[in-house]
Order: sequence, then structure tokens, then C-alpha cells
Amino acid sequence: MSTPLIVLVGPMGVGKSTVGQLLAERLGTAYRDTDEDIVSAQGRTIAEIFVDEGEPAFRALEKQAVETALAEHDGVLALGGGAILDADTRALLAGRRVVYLSMDVEEAVKRTGLNAARPLLAVNPRKQWRELMEARRHLYEEVAAVVVATDGRTPEEVTQAALDALELKEA
Repeated sequence: MSTPLIVLVGPMGVGKSTVGQLLAERLGTAYRDTDEDIVSAQGRTIAEIFVDEGEPAFRALEKQAVETALAEHDGVLALGGGAILDADTRALLAGRRVVYLSMDVEEAVKRTGLNAARPLLAVNPRKQWRELMEARRHLYEEVAAVVVATDGRTPEEVTQAALDALELKEA
């Protein structure tokens, strides 16, 4: 059974994809994203799945995608922002090199523009982002081996901070 070298968790827009690809490059390994796995398997966007089938249906797909990726992938793995809501998923992350990429609400506004393409943030984006983070922050922290703040840092700086925190050497 393979195990990912690094698993990235954190809120939407924090830069998991960008940092994940940089980490994979620097470590000479592959990058995988469970949201991309779901989109590719379902043939539609996550927003469409939310609209067509609702959040519980999406979370079930996400749980399966994470379980599969954790079992198959040995590179850098990025999980969707809400993947850590599932207790079984959190249990699967125990003892792994999980990096929680954190950011504050102002940074989130700047980065995501908190736009309508984010199905959970459609109505009052700033307020909803804050509430989402209040509900999820302790879960991110629970699964994390290390926490790397992304505020005011470039993706390269975040990547280096994650490598340093995990004491990983580049390929």
C-alpha cells in the first residue's frame, strides 16, 4: 500500500493546488488533487454536483475519492476544503504528513474574490467564509502534522515553509 508523501488540507482558495504542484516538482514526485479526481470521474464541476445532487451527495463522492487517493497515491495529495468534515477521513489522515495551509478572511477575499463559483459562499461570502472557517479550523488543526500560514507569502515561500516544517529534502 502506498502512502502520500504529503497531504495538503485547508480552505478553498488557500493555494493547495499551486503549492501542491510546487512541492511535487521540488520533491520529484507526482501531484494529485481529489477535487480534480471527482470532476474527472463525474464529468461535471463540483458546483454542478452541489446544484444537481446537494452537498451530502458531493461529500459521499469526496470521501470515496480521498480514500482511494490515500491508498493509491505516493506523491503530494491535495484534499478539497471540506474533506476533513468526515470523521472517517480524519481517521485515515492520522499519522500522515498532513500540512494545513491557513489564511485569514482578508487574504481569502483577496485570493478568491469569494466568487459565486464557490457553491458554499454564494450569498454573503465574507460572513460565510468566516463561519466555515470557525466550523472547520479545529478539524484542520486536528489532522495537521504542521500548520503553514500563507498570509502575505508567495506560493514559493509557502512551499519552502512546508518543506522546512516537515524537514523534507528536495529531489
